[in-house]
Amino acid sequence: MGDINPSKMPKPKRKARRDNTDFTQYAEGGPVGLYANINAKRKRIAAGSGEKMRKPGSMGAPTAQAFIQSAKTAKK
Repeated sequence: MGDINPSKMPKPKRKARRDNTDFTQYAEGGPVGLYANINAKRKRIAAGSGEKMRKPGSMGAPTAQAFIQSAKTAKK
């Protein structure tokens, strides 16, 4: 048949960020990591974002190994 003309391909839809993350905390060495991300998502859910926490074992959810690694690198 031949190659598909790139101009005929559907364009991907860009999704807006679902939060207003302040990226300055990354530059300052602020609270970033597994637990910071979990707490940020809980805060967004409580504010009514409509998101849901992923079930353990589902794709994209933190694994047991991620929690073990996070405990090793925690600031005390």
